[in-house]
Amino acid sequence: MDSFKINVKLCETANSVIYRALWESNGQPIIVKILKEDYPTPDRLYRYKQEYEITHSLNYSGVIKTYGLQRYQNSLAILLEDFGGESLQRLRIKHQLN
Repeated sequence: MDSFKINVKLCETANSVIYRALWESNGQPIIVKILKEDYPTPDRLYRYKQEYEITHSLNYSGVIKTYGLQRYQNSLAILLEDFGGESLQRLRIKHQLN
């Protein structure tokens, strides 16, 4: 299991929290999407695993790469490619301020 260091929270949804992080082994930037619940239900864990499997199977140019699915505390985390993008929520806020 790869360990990572969370740097900044990018966004939060009803079900997940998304962070920008670094893999501790090599310093590579990654995105970490973690289930929000401390103790997710078996159904929620199953759906999260399905989300990972579907995303992982999409090996096409322009689709974010998945690096893994691993336990995080009492939940699950999906490890994703960090291509330097921003959340739509942040872009919307920046646009409203200008």
